[in-house]
Amino acid sequence: MPGMKILALETSTESGSCALLLGENISERRCPPGRPHSETLLPLIRELLAESGVKLPQLDAIAFGAGPGAFTGLRVACGVAQGLAVGAGVPVVPVCGLEAMAATVGAPRVLSLLDARMGEIYAAAYELRDEAYVLNGSIHVVAPEALELPAGGNWVAAGNALRAYPRLAETLQVEGFSLRPEVLPEAAAIARLAARRPQAQIDPALAAPLYVRDKVAKTISERLGEGGRA
Repeated sequence: MPGMKILALETSTESGSCALLLGENISERRCPPGRPHSETLLPLIRELLAESGVKLPQLDAIAFGAGPGAFTGLRVACGVAQGLAVGAGVPVVPVCGLEAMAATVGAPRVLSLLDARMGEIYAAAYELRDEAYVLNGSIHVVAPEALELPAGGNWVAAGNALRAYPRLAETLQVEGFSLRPEVLPEAAAIARLAARRPQAQIDPALAAPLYVRDKVAKTISERLGEGGRA
């Protein structure tokens, strides 16, 4: 919707960020590398709001990258969004980071791929229909070598999984995919997607991260069984 004021938070990967959307204009700040997002996100938010002159109760909503992604990172964005939204009396909008990656690429067909660690990747295929990205299939976590490629041509593969798993990148190139390994979920894309879907606004108490993986860590016996270290 035009003219909306949206604060967006994204901390699902090592590249954390926050953004403030005011109508057609957007400002973004990135969390400093090498420091926990939990330490740097709130000061950046205060900086954005102070520069714009916007106070939290004036926002239409606070959006956050719901995941999938790093367990701790997902909890940071969700928790901060909830806390700020409750205090300001505004709703929240959870946005999938993989969809935000597709929106950043902007191509008609985007395969979003994030490194899920533990030898796996998060994957989701999106197609642009009527100016909105529609999920083709489901969001899933899978070993890179077991990834089922979407049908059709003119796909762009995006995300840090392409750097984490070079063989996957090589396979996709052979299959005709264009590669965008630098693309990660970003708060600016989260904000723009949230502004287009006011119907997705929810009570802050209902906000929750999107956990695709059933477990966030393997047991010692599982790691040893796969040739890893305890």
